[in-house]
Amino acid sequence: MAGNKMLYRVQFVSNGEHYELYVREVSQGGLFGFVEIGDFVWDNHSQIVVDPSHEKLKTEFADVTSTFIPMHNVLRIDQVKKQGTAKITELSDKVTAFPGPIYTPKNE
Repeated sequence: MAGNKMLYRVQFVSNGEHYELYVREVSQGGLFGFVEIGDFVWDNHSQIVVDPSHEKLKTEFADVTSTFIPMHNVLRIDQVKKQGTAKITELSDKVTAFPGPIYTPKNE
């Protein structure tokens, strides 16, 4: 992909919702246990119908240049050739976050 920046689809869970974002920058980040994503790529809707979940994402990340996602919340990171639609979907009650915390203090 000479001359082009890579495009990534990042899927993660946060606050009971499944996020799917498209970004151009993904790294381990400077914070231990976090994945840093940045340079968000948004759809330019030329249609009359606008997806409310896409607009919610654009509003949530409007002033964000990069964000840090806890490693255990990341479901998948794919390098893609074409951009899809960024979206947020609700998780059902049957879905739980996995795995649990890395360190659990003992109660004594």
